[in-house]
Amino acid sequence: MLCDVSFEDLQAFFLVVETGSFARAAERMGVAKSIVSRRVASLEASLKARLLTRTARGTQATDVGLIYYEKAREAIAQLEAAQEAVAEAVYEVAGPIRLSAPLSFGVSHLSKVLADFAATYPRVELDIGFDDRKVDVLGGGYDLAIRIGEMTDSALVARRIGLVNSMFLASPDYLARAGRPETFAGLNGRDGLIYTNISQGDLWRQGDVSVKLRSRMRSDSGEMLLCAAVAGLGVVHLPGFLAARAIAEGTVEVLLPEVSRTVPIQAVMPPGRAKTARVRALVDYLVLRFSAEVL
Repeated sequence: MLCDVSFEDLQAFFLVVETGSFARAAERMGVAKSIVSRRVASLEASLKARLLTRTARGTQATDVGLIYYEKAREAIAQLEAAQEAVAEAVYEVAGPIRLSAPLSFGVSHLSKVLADFAATYPRVELDIGFDDRKVDVLGGGYDLAIRIGEMTDSALVARRIGLVNSMFLASPDYLARAGRPETFAGLNGRDGLIYTNISQGDLWRQGDVSVKLRSRMRSDSGEMLLCAAVAGLGVVHLPGFLAARAIAEGTVEVLLPEVSRTVPIQAVMPPGRAKTARVRALVDYLVLRFSAEVL
């Protein structure tokens, strides 16, 4: 029965499912791994069901455990948010936040903001990973991830924190050899440097017009592709904040500014984490720092 289930047991189970590991769940809770194991065992005993199983890829929910997790996830999120709402009235915003962000944006813009946030909220513990690969927010046990572009995962809660320019670029040397395109359709057949974070392969679309590029290079690293563009290898589509210095120095030029567009910078969160005081405080802080300008 519900009255036999403790909040601590539920919290331990949820974190093991979300992180895929007793050890990582224990680290997130700040307790020993053995305590997490005992709490999960207590929950299984109360429910008279096996909820977790160990596999070669880590700890996973059984079919019954997954059903229980899905059904109870919103309830536990509401309870956690309610407990934090009470605590927030007495204490400062506090606790761990595990965050993932793109490497280039993290280094160039997010680092200073996160340092300022940590100074403002000394009881918050930040665990920050900068990686241009798109991490699994739910499966990886993240509280928050920064994404550039439109939302694609309906299982996550998203909030726009700012905007970034998305533009086409090439070096003067490449344009001298290949010619400057006058329209978006003029990019068809050009050498393409494909930024896999925001580009969909070598087929680029703008409204009803599609162009096919000859792929010279693909990478999830914007810095790598910017270097390739500066070296004259082809046309690249990058966020403005990454290319701003190269543009100012004249090593790359903006092509077709009339078709450049803005895309959102978004904070995406698991539903339960989005309601916690510490994550809300961080997202509010990011909005305050990034919403005033287009990067």
